[in-house]
Amino acid sequence: MKRLGIWMAALALGAVSTQAADQPVMHCFAYTVIETATPAEWDAFTKATKELPGKIPGLTHVWLGKLARPMGLVTTDAAAPAEDVKKLRAGETVSLPVKMLRRQAGVCMEFSSPAALASYAKLPAHADWMKTYEKVRVAGTTTIDILTQ
Repeated sequence: MKRLGIWMAALALGAVSTQAADQPVMHCFAYTVIETATPAEWDAFTKATKELPGKIPGLTHVWLGKLARPMGLVTTDAAAPAEDVKKLRAGETVSLPVKMLRRQAGVCMEFSSPAALASYAKLPAHADWMKTYEKVRVAGTTTIDILTQ
């Protein structure tokens, strides 16, 4: 009887772990557009992005477009003193040179699992897609990954 209880507990824990691993994850990123990107570069990026679900295992759907409300992000100079940056991140007032980053567009990708998300950046299809993405965005993104509950 004790073995049955241990086996059932292990099975239940395994089911919870499996369910968590099988939950979809939304990978979203906002970026700053290159103002001089051509319509042809935008068309190539849009086409390449929409084709990703057929090329990336576990990528089920993509959304892309302009942000309804562009994001403004404040960033500091890379040479800023670490202590001041730490204070700034904690919400304290500091005197540092800053600049504003504007994120005007974004992409969201729905993956079938965290494992699918973890593996996609290593695939050749991702490298090919990045070639089109780099032509329409300034390097750097603001990225969030949302795990379903």
